[in-house]
Amino acid sequence: MHSYDLTQWVLFFFIYSFIGWVWESCYVSLRKRRWVNRGFMHGPMLPLYGSGALVVLVSTIGVRDNVVLIFVLGMSAATILEYFTGAVMESLFHVRYWDYSSQKLNLKGYICVTSSLCWGCFSVLLVRVVHLPIEAAVLRLPSAAATWISMILAVTAAVDLTQSFNEAMDMRRLLAQLEESKKQIRKMQDKLRVTTEEVREDYRKYLQERSEKKLTRRKAYLERINMKRIETQDLLSDLYERTDQLLREELPSKVNSLIGEERRADLLTLKQNIKEELRKMSSRTDRGYLRVAEHLRRNPTAVSERFKEALEEIRRIMGG
Repeated sequence: MHSYDLTQWVLFFFIYSFIGWVWESCYVSLRKRRWVNRGFMHGPMLPLYGSGALVVLVSTIGVRDNVVLIFVLGMSAATILEYFTGAVMESLFHVRYWDYSSQKLNLKGYICVTSSLCWGCFSVLLVRVVHLPIEAAVLRLPSAAATWISMILAVTAAVDLTQSFNEAMDMRRLLAQLEESKKQIRKMQDKLRVTTEEVREDYRKYLQERSEKKLTRRKAYLERINMKRIETQDLLSDLYERTDQLLREELPSKVNSLIGEERRADLLTLKQNIKEELRKMSSRTDRGYLRVAEHLRRNPTAVSERFKEALEEIRRIMGG
């Protein structure tokens, strides 16, 4: 195998990142029956494929003529890369951008035997077929041109990665807020034994009526977000009124007793918690929800153990 310089390795990374993006986007789009710009980043690249191609090329140096060794070494290197990439991303964002938990012989959902075998086949295809014309094309590039192209691509990718990273962190913060809000509301519901079935039924009827009108996907999503806000506000307001009523009407006769004082303290704390939840809810903007929706559309297989309920709620509101 030819000895490449740094610029050529960079070009290989972006070429295979683009090829991986084409493959993933077409595959997911066919399954979803609509175009999906697949990947963590906005631009047409999937760094995992670019990195995977590079580790395969590096790990198979010296065994280019041995198909079995290419398969074994390439599969091993790419599988290790996929595992650590998945683990690091979930550690950072608390969201799993791919999940093999439903596959047999998987390891924590990050890798599985089927995926590893695919990496092995990809390694043979890459080294023996795909890389040959790409290698020839890159080696023919003048050194100055290759340097400029790699620099432009690197800067563009860095800007894209920064924006995508910020979006993922925004989604993590929003999911954390939603998850915490759900826990607090659940505690308040249990304490006051309040049911919301009538409110939910009104909400479903409203959505059904709105669905009969021709709304754009963006407007429909924002309408559902707004209705969710109204539903939660009504729930919190009802909890607040019931708490206040208990304080004003039912507890005064017991105010001098120890039990009465303890209950009053509990209810005052509950009122403060409700007010805090209302404040948090008002701070969540439509723009934040839209950015999260766009991020999830590009990553339809993302799952999260930590924010499971909040993520499922966002997907229900998105309508998919």
